[in-house]
Amino acid sequence: MASTTTAIQRNLSTPMLGLIWFGASVSLAEILTGTFFAPLGLGLGIAAIIIGHIIGCALFWLVSLASAQTGSSAMQAVGRSFGRIGSGAFSAANVLQLVGWTSIMVMSGGAAATLLVPALGMAGWCIIIGALIVLWIAIGVKRMGQVQSAAAVLLFALTFVVSATVFGSGAPIPGMEDGSLSFGAAVELAAAMPLSWLPVAGDYTREAKDPGRGTALATIAYGVGSCWMFVIGLGCALYAGSDDVAAVLAQAGLGVVGILVVVFSTVTTTFLDAQSAGVSANAIWEKLDARACGIAAAVLGTVLAIFAPVGDFEEFLYLIGSVFAPMATIVVVDYFVLHRDCSHDSIDVRNAALWVAGFILYRFSLGWDIPCGNTLPVMLIIAIVAIALDKLLSNRS
Repeated sequence: MASTTTAIQRNLSTPMLGLIWFGASVSLAEILTGTFFAPLGLGLGIAAIIIGHIIGCALFWLVSLASAQTGSSAMQAVGRSFGRIGSGAFSAANVLQLVGWTSIMVMSGGAAATLLVPALGMAGWCIIIGALIVLWIAIGVKRMGQVQSAAAVLLFALTFVVSATVFGSGAPIPGMEDGSLSFGAAVELAAAMPLSWLPVAGDYTREAKDPGRGTALATIAYGVGSCWMFVIGLGCALYAGSDDVAAVLAQAGLGVVGILVVVFSTVTTTFLDAQSAGVSANAIWEKLDARACGIAAAVLGTVLAIFAPVGDFEEFLYLIGSVFAPMATIVVVDYFVLHRDCSHDSIDVRNAALWVAGFILYRFSLGWDIPCGNTLPVMLIIAIVAIALDKLLSNRS
C-alpha cells in the first residue's frame, strides 16, 4: 500500500470540483432510482428525497473533507483507521464495486441510447460510451478540465429541457400513489446514492486547492444535482407513467437532446468510478499505475455491460451502504473526534471488530421502518460506541 500522501498535487479549483460533482450527479441511475418514489406521490416523494440526501451528503462531506485536509485518497484515509491490511481489504472491495458500477452505468447508458438511435445497437452504444470513458481517464482530470466543465454546463442546460418535458405532460397519472413504499424506506433509498460515492469522493477532493470551500461546493453540487435527478425520475413515473426517461424524451421528439443527456451524463459520472478503481488498485499495490488500472476497469466494465447485463441495482445500493457507511463513520470519528492514526499498523483490531458489528447492524436495520431511514441511527450508534470504546480503553491504559 502507498504509505505517503505528500506528493499529491492540488490541481482542482473550487469551481472545478463543483462542476465535476454536478456532472457526477446527472446520471440515468439517479433518475431511475427517483422513479421508485412514485408510491409516495409528489410531495412526500420530494420530502423523502431531500431528507435522504441531507443524511447521505453529510457523511459524503465529512469523508471528503478528511481527504482534502490530509491530501489522502479515499482508501489512504481508510488506512488511518484500519491499518494497512484493513485499507487493502476495503480497497479490493472498492475496486469490485466500482467495476460493478461502471458496468451498470455503461449498460443503462447503452440501453437508453439504443432506444433513441437503434441503428448502432446495444453493443455499439456501449462501446462508444466505454471509449469516451477511457478517453476521459487517459487525458486526466486536470487536462480534461475545460471539456468536463463544458459537459457539466451542457448537462445543466439540458436538464431544464428534460424537466420541462417530464412535468409538462399534464396531471399525474391516477393510481401511482399506492403506498407500497414507506417514507422511511424512501429516505434510506435516497441516502444510499450519496453513500455509494463514499469510497470515491476523497480521490478528487484531495486535489482541492481550497479544501474547505472545494469540499463544501462539491457536496452541495452533487446533493442538489442528485435531488434534481431523483425528482425528474419521480416526475417520469407520476406524469408520464414510465420509468425510462429515454422513452419519455423519444415520445416528445427530443432524440438529439436525449442522446446528449444519455451519453454525456453516463461519461461524466462513470469516468469517476473507473478512475477511482485505478486509485484504489494503486492503494493495494503502489507499483500498479492508477491511470492504467482505471482504463482497465473501464474496459472490463464495458465488456460486462455487453455480455453480462446487470438488472435491478436497488439491492446493490443497499449492499454498498452496509459495507461503506460503517467504514466511513469510523473514519470520520477517528479523524475529527478521536484524532487517531493507525496508518503505520498492520490492522486495527478494534475498528475492524466495530466495522463487523456495524455491517451486521446496518443489514439488520433494513428491516426497521423509521421515518429518518436506517443510515442515520446506525451512524449515530457506531459513532457513540467508537467514542465510548476509546474512552474505556484509554482509562484502562
